Amino acid sequence: MKLFQIHISNFKIDGGAMFGVVPKALWQKVYPADENNLCNWALRSLLIDTGDRRILIDNGYGDKQDEKFFKYVYLNGGDGLEGGLKKAGYALEDITDMVLTHLHADHCGGGIRYNHDHTGFETVFPNATYWISRSQWDWATHPNPREKDAFLEENILPMQESGQLKLIEKNAELVPNIELRIYNGHTRGQLIPFIHYNGCTLVFMADLIPSVAHLPLVWNMSYDIEPLVTMEEKADFLKEAYENNYILFFEHDLYHECCMLKLTNKGYRADKLFTLENIPT
Repeated sequence: MKLFQIHISNFKIDGGAMFGVVPKALWQKVYPADENNLCNWALRSLLIDTGDRRILIDNGYGDKQDEKFFKYVYLNGGDGLEGGLKKAGYALEDITDMVLTHLHADHCGGGIRYNHDHTGFETVFPNATYWISRSQWDWATHPNPREKDAFLEENILPMQESGQLKLIEKNAELVPNIELRIYNGHTRGQLIPFIHYNGCTLVFMADLIPSVAHLPLVWNMSYDIEPLVTMEEKADFLKEAYENNYILFFEHDLYHECCMLKLTNKGYRADKLFTLENIPT
């Protein structure tokens, strides 16, 4: 098995939205904002080559939305989705499995693009199965007012129309050594991949814990639809991760790709910080 981080881009959003009820005086000490209260975040995917499968986890915003949409996300940096895959030695056609942790636009928009004549949409990965939890699919295709602006039909429905969509009913093993677990605090049916690799377990954190700064139990995003459920899920996960020396891989942390945990008198915090290329052995 080979692992590659794909740094698609960065994006900027309001720091208060990313830290919820935590006062700015506290969170800005560990995750700085600019003069407009915007923090810069990574859009980082993970590519797993098992030998016979090439599995990509999440795919960023894409580029099909209009100028007005991107005016509010301030994309910057990164290699792009196709460019990042090419840098790792792969093409769009090589991807066999597209795992989507959930269907918010920054996680799934890159999987769909306009067709050649701009009359409709097509999948970006023509040879891939698109994997989503059934509970997230049902939730996103009948959106609630809180999340409606994050669930865009053009990002979602073409996966089903193409015949490439597969729904996951419950916690499951996608392939040997890749486990998908369902979490519900951030949005209903978020899939969190656990990858068993070289004798360790690496967890793709998605929006369960988007950055090192979100490790404290009450430091959570205002986007979470069930904040108390998020706290329960985080508490259970952090205990398990610490006890089993899991590696946490962050999708959104601009400054840190991976960490392991230590237990302090304030709770679980980052211990070793490193890149995917430098996983401790």
